[in-house]
Amino acid sequence: MRCAAIDLGKVRVGLAVSDELGLLAHARPFLDGTNPGRVVDALVTFASEEGVDLFIVGLPRTLEGREGAAARRARVFARNLQVRTGRRVILMDERLTTKQASQQLLTVGHRARKQRTLIDSVSAALLLQAYLDASQIKPKR
Repeated sequence: MRCAAIDLGKVRVGLAVSDELGLLAHARPFLDGTNPGRVVDALVTFASEEGVDLFIVGLPRTLEGREGAAARRARVFARNLQVRTGRRVILMDERLTTKQASQQLLTVGHRARKQRTLIDSVSAALLLQAYLDASQIKPKR
């Protein structure tokens, strides 16, 4: 099953997709997030071209676990994405993915200014990799 993850932002929407084996997440170029309808249109095409079966949408929560306006926006976006693509869409807690992405980018030499065009898709890749890793764990009998 091929999966894609989305880090929804008002300016940029991070995007990542799994390999065909469902083992590794790969960041893709971000989408312009200023028009959510166009984002969904682009993801409909993306799902068809890439054979995506499942979308994971990051659910932003506070460190205390509460949901605010950004989480409500993500829930509405996820519903619209599911209706338009006909693919399964799940929401996944995305707390600290942006911080982790920033640290990874700093480690490889990308300073704050250069990170702006990369961080959203790296965050989406971290979210997707967490999902893929969790789905590989088989319960012992």
